[in-house]
Amino acid sequence: MAAWLLLLLLAASSSSSATADEDAFVGVNIGTDLSDMPHPTQVVALLKAQQIRHIRLYDTDRGMLVALANTGIQVVVSVPNEQLLGIGQSNSTAANWVSQNIVAHYPATNITAICVGSEVLTILPNAAKVLVNALKYIHSALVASNLDRQIKVSTPLSSSIILDSFPPSQAFFNHSWNPVLVPMLSFLQSTGSYLMLNIYPYYDYMQANGVIPLDYALFEPLPPNKEAVDSNTLLHYSNVFDAMVDAAYSAMAFLNFTNIPVIVTESGWPSKGDASEPDATLENANTYNSNLIRHVLNKTGTPKHPGMAVSTFIYELYNEDTKAGPVSEKNWGLFDANGVPIYIMHLTRSGNVLSNDTTNQTYCTAKEGADEKMLQAGLDWACGPGKVDCSVLLQGQPCYEPDNVAAHATYAFNTYYHKMGKDADSCDFNGVAALTTTDPSHGSCLFPGSLGKNGTLVNVTAPSLNSTSADSSADDFHCGAFTSIVIMIGVIFHFAVYL
Repeated sequence: MAAWLLLLLLAASSSSSATADEDAFVGVNIGTDLSDMPHPTQVVALLKAQQIRHIRLYDTDRGMLVALANTGIQVVVSVPNEQLLGIGQSNSTAANWVSQNIVAHYPATNITAICVGSEVLTILPNAAKVLVNALKYIHSALVASNLDRQIKVSTPLSSSIILDSFPPSQAFFNHSWNPVLVPMLSFLQSTGSYLMLNIYPYYDYMQANGVIPLDYALFEPLPPNKEAVDSNTLLHYSNVFDAMVDAAYSAMAFLNFTNIPVIVTESGWPSKGDASEPDATLENANTYNSNLIRHVLNKTGTPKHPGMAVSTFIYELYNEDTKAGPVSEKNWGLFDANGVPIYIMHLTRSGNVLSNDTTNQTYCTAKEGADEKMLQAGLDWACGPGKVDCSVLLQGQPCYEPDNVAAHATYAFNTYYHKMGKDADSCDFNGVAALTTTDPSHGSCLFPGSLGKNGTLVNVTAPSLNSTSADSSADDFHCGAFTSIVIMIGVIFHFAVYL
């Protein structure tokens, strides 16, 4: 049975670049091959609700970059493969790209890195000849704008270009790509950037024909006698992910580059597959991503580099139902297009970073002792312009009792708060509301965000794309711009009603 609960991705890093001596973070990739792609404001509401502080975009969509402004979310943007040839052949084209897509949005939108293409060597090999030039041209444009220290430039590589990846100590890159890789690594080293690597243990497992145990691919605990041992270093490997990261370090060392950190730009596991993909399941996706998150945030590092941050972007935020290919290609997401989680993450053993299996449940309630007239004004606003469905507060409905302003306001405030993606600013209501971790549900009145008696999440998704006018007025209200004049009008109105 598929369980629906929310994910917590808590990023531990607050700086603008990810290097080996910084805290590790977990981010997410945001693909857009959806038949009903959520509006950028809905995407950002979901990111805020899940405390996701690092994301990677596959383009520089203006709507997304505008929606991300002033959120503090760290953003990696991309030069799509189809634009690579033009940029790699023209310094001025690269400069224009940076001007329009980076300078126009930074620093309001916290852009921290640029992916120049994606898996170019394996997906678009004909463009490999201009890849290094594209990296350099983009970086030169950043230098001209005094942004080269704040924004790193790199290109994600498929881990498949690493040959003989086990034992990791003797791994090396496909020699045919050395004419590209050597100058590329020299560029990364000279600019203080990092090697971006896409690691998919799912594919390694599927292609190994039983040689790789499923538990080894899923980060599941293995007894010492089942771990893979590097015969050269005698280091024990308990999962594919760590072995591949160390293989990347060895492959770079083979080319005499030893101080370039690795960041994993894609990793994940599909939750559904066709008949030929029996291990693409909800449980395996849950297990892999939960273990991956815990592994990264606990700063475990790898056997060769213990304690070294291996920051990782999970592939991906949404299931992409219009993506071509087998069923699994459409089912890598953590959420569906409505923001409903695909499965609950097993995160209980993550120490102080992640507190429980859900999302550190929070609720918005009326402050104890708050002025009843102010509560009534906030209640009316939530049930009116705020577009909260308050029908459960009517007489005879589950949340009618207790019949007082504070109780009814608490239900309306909390519903609005969850509707806005649990944005802390949406729980204010001119100072009469406050956040709590105590579930205010009672009897048959289940509040949004409550797990209820049977552990089933009472869900309110992000605001609808069609409710733009409500979103606008909502922002004014919960950001404190709902003036005392409007409050007084509401109070006068209620006096008139009750008289």
